Amino acid sequence: MVTVLIDVQSLVKVFPGVRAVDDVTFGVAEGEIFGFLGPNGAGKTTTIRIIVTLLRATSGTVIVDGMDVTKRPEEVRKRIGYAAQFIGIDDDLTARENLVMQARLHGVDRQAAERRTAELLELFQLGDAADRRAGTFSGGMRRRLDLGQALTHDPRVVFLDEPTTGLDPQTRHALWDYLRDLNRRGVTIFLTTQYLEEADALAGRLAIIDHGAIVVTGTPAELKAGLGGDAIIVTLADGVLPAEVERAAGVLSRFSDSGTARTHERTVRVFTADGSARLAEVVRALDAERVAVTRLELSEPTLDDVFLRHTGGRMRVEEVKPPSRMLIGRRRR
Repeated sequence: MVTVLIDVQSLVKVFPGVRAVDDVTFGVAEGEIFGFLGPNGAGKTTTIRIIVTLLRATSGTVIVDGMDVTKRPEEVRKRIGYAAQFIGIDDDLTARENLVMQARLHGVDRQAAERRTAELLELFQLGDAADRRAGTFSGGMRRRLDLGQALTHDPRVVFLDEPTTGLDPQTRHALWDYLRDLNRRGVTIFLTTQYLEEADALAGRLAIIDHGAIVVTGTPAELKAGLGGDAIIVTLADGVLPAEVERAAGVLSRFSDSGTARTHERTVRVFTADGSARLAEVVRALDAERVAVTRLELSEPTLDDVFLRHTGGRMRVEEVKPPSRMLIGRRRR
């Protein structure tokens, strides 16, 4: 029997003049990695902050491990870990001191805190740097230490708000391995991310939120299969006029199973069954309409295609700021 660890029903959050979260409903099962995707400003962080008791909802209910986050916030906090977009470590403390301090703040006794710290230092391969000041760490080490802090009290579920933003690809992939290991140990992971490949690699299920509302939920495989067949992608020349893009879209829509084509800047794509058999027809049709093509591609649908279909745009990772350092409460020595 599947246990629903996070149950969100009809969640609404209204700020002055803005309905940031609009009737959001979803559930997260115990033991899964659940991806939560959306463009900047879509409502991802607002939703996660409500679930982790840092923000009060306007209406709706959120139940975590059987407890209402509004009625029993202190009990909920004992059962969850949270790593925010910013890195919340003290640069003047060592890795060991940061972890012990967080455990003690969560009410873990001194002896148990030290044992748990030793486990986390080993898990995140920080043992050799355990007694170095965190201010000397690289970006990847800082992010691993920050994630370790969210786990000091052995939570049942951990919330990660864009944990790999700003990391280089090698460090990002290494962190994926740590998250998979955590999940194998029984930790449920709620993940927001700007990287679609990350969601595809990690999440068993995911939801896409746009303009405060959930637009689609499912496994990555289900969502990609729902697009219907192969993707035929046409890229036009630099500096092409919008009218030319629209003309290309008109041609390609003839080959789309849905009868429509998606455009993004100078790229046009359609989804069709048995796309390889139709490529020659596509080329002839584009040539007949004198559409100047610089690249023609055939591929299986990706999460990027899913995101484009349901939000009308692509993830704009380049707009995301790298992780900032937490300076509040910093001490000088």
